[in-house]
Amino acid sequence: MIDTPAGSRNKYKYDTGLGAFCISRRLPAGLCFPHDFGFIPQTCAEDGDALDVVVLDLEPTFPGCVVTVRPIGILKAQQTESGRSIRNDRLIGCGETPVNPARLKELRDLGEERIRSIELFFETYNRAQGRTFRITGRGNAQAARAALTRALAAFRRKQSA
Repeated sequence: MIDTPAGSRNKYKYDTGLGAFCISRRLPAGLCFPHDFGFIPQTCAEDGDALDVVVLDLEPTFPGCVVTVRPIGILKAQQTESGRSIRNDRLIGCGETPVNPARLKELRDLGEERIRSIELFFETYNRAQGRTFRITGRGNAQAARAALTRALAAFRRKQSA
């Protein structure tokens, strides 16, 4: 589910109490989301939120748009705010439809410059929010699918508790 479309300076977040998307913050002038950004419903990542996903190869969508995504990789990251560090990974995927299959299969297909620009965006975005965001590693499509499987299982455990 997309919460923030590519090109937006507004960061949106889904408010479960309201059942609607709300503006969470506005990015500084000159900084905007380079790709659609969202979350995978019914998942629970290590930070306690739904698993975050960067969606490539689509025209900008809109908050609430549900997109089928082929995972191609994962950016492993550590986020620190007010002295508290949490794992806050970013799944990387390509949007696809029944007639528009994803053209990329692996993170390395993006090329080093494009991968680094995505990493730099998240480092800069978090720094503007007073947080430190450090990339600790990268994973391929298999690692991304494994993270998704763990996040789906964590959500089911959380629901049954």
